[in-house]
Amino acid sequence: MSLHNHLTPTPPMGWNSWLCYASTVREDDVRATSDYMARHLLRYGWEYVVIDALWYDPHPVAGTYRENVAMEMDAYGRWLPAINRFPSAAGGAGFKPLADDLHHLGLKFGIHLMRGIPRQAVTLNTPVLGTPCRARDIVNTNDVCAWNPDMYGLNLSHPGAQAYYDSVAALCAEWCVDYIKADDMGTPYYPDHVAAFSQAIRKTGHDIVLSLSPGL
Repeated sequence: MSLHNHLTPTPPMGWNSWLCYASTVREDDVRATSDYMARHLLRYGWEYVVIDALWYDPHPVAGTYRENVAMEMDAYGRWLPAINRFPSAAGGAGFKPLADDLHHLGLKFGIHLMRGIPRQAVTLNTPVLGTPCRARDIVNTNDVCAWNPDMYGLNLSHPGAQAYYDSVAALCAEWCVDYIKADDMGTPYYPDHVAAFSQAIRKTGHDIVLSLSPGL
């Protein structure tokens, strides 16, 4: 879905890093693939370059999810790119320099996000941007992903939960992200979280494709 809740006119076509690197992709890999796509595949409609899961993990291990390890995160409980893997993100730049360079090639840039809020944010009880709420006010610790230990669910009956999703979408818009792969949305299906993600994207005013992934 895009900004106005329209379906994309054609299925988005491109490259997803998981298929080649699982969780271990690095900026040099993304740039090399993007250069090839721009030269050889863009003319046929292959335009999206998507960085999949665990881009915030400084030391990922392919095919596994590491528990209770420090990930890159900002003061508001939002994941940040691991600088050792994505050096252009240094100095608080996030993914914007990489997205800008892909846009100059005529490509579009996407990232993977999980449903909910990082457990690391709950442990630190980080504030929710623009609100008096903190992570522990909006979390549902009984709602966990069966296969990824990074996240807790959100208590969407609390207005701070929508504010948290809004802040994540706003950060994506700052980075000029064109595509969000929202994961853990279909095991079971979570229509309330889909609606919350969609609303958050609309508030940014930035045209972002929302792609839903069911998880395992």
